[in-house]
Amino acid sequence: MKKSARRRALVALTAIATLLATGGATAQGSYPTKPVTLLVAYPAGGDTDVLARLFAEKLTARLGQPVVVENRTGAGGTIGTAYVAKAAPDGYTLLFAPNTISISPHVLRPGTGASYDPRKDLTPITLLGTQSLFVVVNKAAGVTRIEDFVTHAKAGTLKTYGSPGNGSPMHILAELFNKSAGIKLTQIPYRGSAPAVVDLLGGQVPMMYSTLGPVSQYFPSGKLIPLAVADKKRSPFAPNVPSLAELGYKDVEVGAWQAVVGPKGMSPELVLTLNKHFNDILKMPDVVARMATVAVTPQGSDPAALGKLIAADYERYGRIVKEFGIQAD
Repeated sequence: MKKSARRRALVALTAIATLLATGGATAQGSYPTKPVTLLVAYPAGGDTDVLARLFAEKLTARLGQPVVVENRTGAGGTIGTAYVAKAAPDGYTLLFAPNTISISPHVLRPGTGASYDPRKDLTPITLLGTQSLFVVVNKAAGVTRIEDFVTHAKAGTLKTYGSPGNGSPMHILAELFNKSAGIKLTQIPYRGSAPAVVDLLGGQVPMMYSTLGPVSQYFPSGKLIPLAVADKKRSPFAPNVPSLAELGYKDVEVGAWQAVVGPKGMSPELVLTLNKHFNDILKMPDVVARMATVAVTPQGSDPAALGKLIAADYERYGRIVKEFGIQAD
């Protein structure tokens, strides 16, 4: 081959390589080119669902593509979580999840088909917010203080409580409080907070452990009464409600958090893009105000920090689940 011919061939190859590189960058930078699914593993109406719809609306405006919330419920949130874990890591299927994702795998019976390891099978994107858990009773229970509640429980006049499901933070709190207070209430598990609150209001269960969002609207009328918060100190969203710690109940600090994760194998560039979008949304005044209505404190984080939190909770709650023999029905 003559020198001029080799030069022309080299120029052509360089042009092709440049075109391919540019095309790849354009493809990466064009995300998304179709609707994005923000999956919620719990029924509509609960905190996770309410927040997911808020962020979906904001994310739609930023991405220029519809962000659709899909509720895929069952098995304590593991069905929806396992579905996302097995999805393509292209950013079009994301999970809006509470910290139950770190608890439920310990609770599953073998062979359920909904198993996953949150440390390995999910890609952390960002921590969105934290929540406190409360002890809440129906007014018909006839108690207004935690001391009276414990007395009634020991006497057998209070026997059951509602929860969003086996392996939820509320279920964990119930077992820890049973131990600390020397009582034994039986869990009535529901498929999320919303249906549990319906039965609490109807008197089918006398009390439940809950985040503030689904129940606080019933406090002013006296239909529901908050007895305590499961933190070391009082919640700024309910400053008149004492903490279990100040009331003398030890080792019962259990909270909740909300985060966004994706399937394993997502590219670092895509993760950082989504992380920035969600963290920017968290700074919007109207979003902060809306989160306050369901008593969620905005957080924000980098993906690595969320990964560490997921792993730490997985270890902690794994020990608690084993101690109390918690298992899904």
